[in-house]
Amino acid sequence: MFKRSMCIAMIAVLLAAFAPVSSFAAVKSSSSELMVADFNTGDKPSNIGGDFGSWNKDPADFTQGCTEAFDSANRHGDAGFAMKLEYSVDSKNPAYNGFWMALPNIDVSGYDNLAFWVKGDAKSGYTTVFKVELKNAGKQIGRYYATNVTDQWQEVVIPLSEFKGLTDTSNLTEFVIVFEDRIASNKKGIIYIDDVRFTKNK
Repeated sequence: MFKRSMCIAMIAVLLAAFAPVSSFAAVKSSSSELMVADFNTGDKPSNIGGDFGSWNKDPADFTQGCTEAFDSANRHGDAGFAMKLEYSVDSKNPAYNGFWMALPNIDVSGYDNLAFWVKGDAKSGYTTVFKVELKNAGKQIGRYYATNVTDQWQEVVIPLSEFKGLTDTSNLTEFVIVFEDRIASNKKGIIYIDDVRFTKNK
């Protein structure tokens, strides 16, 4: 009788442990949007617990580089912050740099697009084109060029199928923005990004 009671108790504990996981999975898969980073806290990490920051090809070359900062004056929406990216690829040496964000092996195979809001800084100038990359745990790197950036907020929606070189979206590890000397329409400037997320088609 004691063994039977113990067995029933153990089953009850196991059911209780697995119930929240199943519920979370159902909610996650039915969500039309996965917010990766809205930057609204003005601090790290991202909405999904990932670190982020700027990166530079050659930190010893002070004529090129990128810095990141939270910006409340140029945010998208009524509250919070946007991410301000001040870059320079104006160097006599090969130059590229940008912004990275960790995606902790997230599965976005149930989503259709990567989406974010972007605008350039009218006063400082900006490039109208930059590269977007997605990386996965299998070392695949998908690339896409965002174009036609203006000094007004606009939404960029990129079908995941357009990331050339990326065939598996079930274990993404990183989101990257790249400013390149060979394609930048302005070698120095400021770009703002906000509300980075994965979306489903309606």
